Amino acid sequence: MIDSLHGEVLSIGLDHAVIECAGVGYRLLAGPPTLARLTRGETTRVLTSMVVKDDGVTLYGFADDGARTMFHRLQTVSGLGPKLALACLSVFEPAELAGLITAGDAAAIKRIQTIPGVGKKMAERMALELKDKIDGLYATSEPGAAPSAPVTAGTSLAAEQVVEALIGLGFADKVARGVVDTLIQERPGDSSSELLRAALTQLGSK
Repeated sequence: MIDSLHGEVLSIGLDHAVIECAGVGYRLLAGPPTLARLTRGETTRVLTSMVVKDDGVTLYGFADDGARTMFHRLQTVSGLGPKLALACLSVFEPAELAGLITAGDAAAIKRIQTIPGVGKKMAERMALELKDKIDGLYATSEPGAAPSAPVTAGTSLAAEQVVEALIGLGFADKVARGVVDTLIQERPGDSSSELLRAALTQLGSK
C-alpha cells in the first residue's frame, strides 16, 4: 500500500500529476484542489490512496487527510466508485460536502446534484448511506490541514487547472475559460473547488 509520495513534481496534467520518488515517476489522479497546490519542478508531499482493480492499479492524490478520508467514505455508497468520489471532492470541500450530506434536505440534495455524474437518486443515496458515517467527522477544521489555495488573477496555475477540469467534463475551451476568467474577477478569494463549483453552476444554468 502506497500511503504518500514525497518527491519532485515532474508534470501536471488535466486530471493527474507525475511525482518522481527515488528515480521512479508515479502518476496519480487528483482533482483541481490538489493539483492547484503543485508546482512543476518543486518537491512536495502528497497523500495517496491506491485502488486495485482487475484492469490495473491506480493512485489517487490528496492535499490533506480530510479529503482522503472523505474519498474513502464516499466509496462505501452503493454504485459510487473512485472516479465519481474524486469528482465530488473537485466540487466541494470535504467539510462542506459532509454538511450537505448530514442535512439531507431537498436544498442540500439539489446542491449535491451539481456534481458531474451525480443525479437525484445518487444524491439521495449519498445522504441516506453516509449520514451516520460522517456525522461530526468534519465539525471543525483539522489541525495542521492546509487551506485550499485561493484562486486569484495571480494564481494562473490554479485557474488553468479549473479550466482544464471543465474541459475534461465536456465544456468547450473558450466557454470554460470565459466563465473562469469572469468568476476570478468577481470572486477573487474563492478556493479552487469553490471556483469550480461556481463555474459548474453557471454553465449548468445555460
